[in-house]
Amino acid sequence: MISREPRTGKLLIRFRVKGFPKQFCLSTGLDDTKRNRGLVRSRRDAIMTDIALERFDPTLESYRFRPAGKVPAVAVSAAPEPKYKYNLLELWNKFTDYQETQIEQTTILNRYAAVLSYTKRLPTHSLHNPAEIRNWLLDTTTRKMSWLLLNHYSQCCEWAVNSQLIPDNPFEPLKTREPKKKSIGEDRRAFTLNQRDLIIKAFENHSEYSYYSSLIKFLFWTGCRPGEAFALTWGDISTDCCKISINKSRNLYRILKSTKNGVKRVFPTIPGSRLQKLLLDIRPPQPDLNALIFTDDKGNPLSTGMLQKPWKGQIYKVQGREYRYLGVVTELVEKGHLPFYLKLYATRHTFATWAITQGVSPDKVAKWIGDRVETVLKYYCHPQVVEADCPDF
Repeated sequence: MISREPRTGKLLIRFRVKGFPKQFCLSTGLDDTKRNRGLVRSRRDAIMTDIALERFDPTLESYRFRPAGKVPAVAVSAAPEPKYKYNLLELWNKFTDYQETQIEQTTILNRYAAVLSYTKRLPTHSLHNPAEIRNWLLDTTTRKMSWLLLNHYSQCCEWAVNSQLIPDNPFEPLKTREPKKKSIGEDRRAFTLNQRDLIIKAFENHSEYSYYSSLIKFLFWTGCRPGEAFALTWGDISTDCCKISINKSRNLYRILKSTKNGVKRVFPTIPGSRLQKLLLDIRPPQPDLNALIFTDDKGNPLSTGMLQKPWKGQIYKVQGREYRYLGVVTELVEKGHLPFYLKLYATRHTFATWAITQGVSPDKVAKWIGDRVETVLKYYCHPQVVEADCPDF
């Protein structure tokens, strides 16, 4: 910005540079005339070019106006060194590199990659402006996500302080209490059996997503976690398709790992059951024991992210215009066939809830779905579901 010094009437150039805490002020020594303003604008543009090309001279000696032939004097005082040597994006990358030696690869790929994605979109990475980062997060994400990201940034900066990369943690004063969680009823609701069967039928008849109907049936009829179903091979299924060995899982990035709690289990079903008939129907004549049972329509391993579109749908924005595509379940909700939307994980809640309603003991249900009895008792008893009419389970 070009301005006029009130006391002397001389022209000044004022500007800020990312990474420097204070504003720069360059005195030109020139009177405020039309010709001089043109000269000052040229000098201002030269400074902006140097900043863009990362060759800015913070002493300002290269930009001062001097009489012709006068040799520049030694700088009397240089601009102060920036307080923080690294910005937030640089620190997060360093922090991630360090954490790769401390925690599981899946955590790095899931959580840390997600934080990196948000960090790249921030309006500034300067540690001098933590409040600007917080305000942007609150304006563009949920309160829960803002809380999570700010705590990650604080953890990162705390590590940087201990590693002597920065002098203090600018996010420490911005930490807040965790937002209240939704009620258990909201998080763990289940479909009624009629609603379950309606969803299955809708998948079977869908013009685009009928391919996934076998997987949806399997999830509803076993209560296994989606990632566990994605990892199943034909070698995990007994010859008569009455016993299913659940011992591994695939995460969001389709990486093979153990089950959520590391517990291996066998899910039993009786001859003639719908589950046995399903497996017999989809099993190849001579199955490869290492081949995945459930894949996408191109034969690739599945992930929960890939099922987002068939189950819920997707929203795209192109040049400011929003395009909305309904999934099977959201379409049923919009047409009034379902009273509410529940996530894919509700297939697990539905199985556990109705198994208990049918008189199966909680310890047996816990063994079938690979969970603790306490968890089953706490989360899978839904009065609003149990009071509904109960068709054949």
